[in-house]
Amino acid sequence: MRLFVLFGICILTLPPVPASAQDKLLDLPEGKPLVVGQTYTLQSAVMGAERKITIRLPTGYAKEPERKYDVIYVIDGGPEQDFPHIAGIAQSRDMNWTFKPFILVGIETVQRRAEISPAVVDPTLYKIGLGATPGGSAKFRKFIAKEVKPWVEARLRTSGHDGVIGESLAGLFIVETLFEMPDLFDDYIAISPSMWWEKLKYGREAKGYLDKLPATEKRLYLTIANEGYDHRKGILLLVDALKNDAPDSLKWTFVPQNKTETHGSIYHGAALDAFRAFYGMAERTTKSYTPMSGDPIPKRTAKQQARLDAPCTPENTRHTNPEETSPYNDDFPYECIQHDYGPRAEAGNFTP
Repeated sequence: MRLFVLFGICILTLPPVPASAQDKLLDLPEGKPLVVGQTYTLQSAVMGAERKITIRLPTGYAKEPERKYDVIYVIDGGPEQDFPHIAGIAQSRDMNWTFKPFILVGIETVQRRAEISPAVVDPTLYKIGLGATPGGSAKFRKFIAKEVKPWVEARLRTSGHDGVIGESLAGLFIVETLFEMPDLFDDYIAISPSMWWEKLKYGREAKGYLDKLPATEKRLYLTIANEGYDHRKGILLLVDALKNDAPDSLKWTFVPQNKTETHGSIYHGAALDAFRAFYGMAERTTKSYTPMSGDPIPKRTAKQQARLDAPCTPENTRHTNPEETSPYNDDFPYECIQHDYGPRAEAGNFTP
């Protein structure tokens, strides 16, 4: 979800749909719904109201009753918020096999500018600009910790490894959560977070927060669109602090996309990049001899056959990039590889 401040309202009047077009819609045969997930209602004592979570189970979940899965939580993850398009990315791994399957849980926000924003000293300007009183993030974290996660873990086969993803104001919530309650998740994916908040507070004070992080390993994926003003300054302050003060237990990567994406366009592609970075999986290369290449089909060598027969493990998987494993390169047939997909990181200590 995006965080915009509106200074005016433009009303656009569209012509009515012609009666003939309406008739055609009514004449459509009954179709079959395309289901991307299931929405459940929780009676939340913390929030004092009913709240929705939406879940997408990985393909094959029911067929492997012993298998456990990581869980990725989406902030602003309601069925009419960011859940559907992130669910589409989760489903895409069934086609490209570039990251591991996981359980996706969308957590809906109702008054997001109030619910997931950090507390401020003087809310006056925020009330004017955002139309909401900020400061609900601590309560929202409690809701996740005390109600959402226990509900999910009691009903689904979870591995115990959890990640969280969000963009803009939700990205700020993720950075603040890493700083204030780092053990809530294992992986933090903050996409162009609103680091202008409270006069760059979370960039200016990042060192103090980083010094308090636990010794248990955490991972942070951080990116930025073509942001300006304090939005950009706050993120770069955080990056500087990470370079100088991040503990060894925090594995982090900064993948800027300010030259190629806007605030409105970055989320979809960056989510895919983050999933591939944090949850990448080994692939088996093959050698294709087709009329396209004009090459005859050779007999496999003993070395190639041994590669093909061996299961892919972390020990025999080579980390590389798509350019090196081009079909023109004969060094890789039948090898286990894990590609480094997407834009390159500019800074960080994270390696797949």
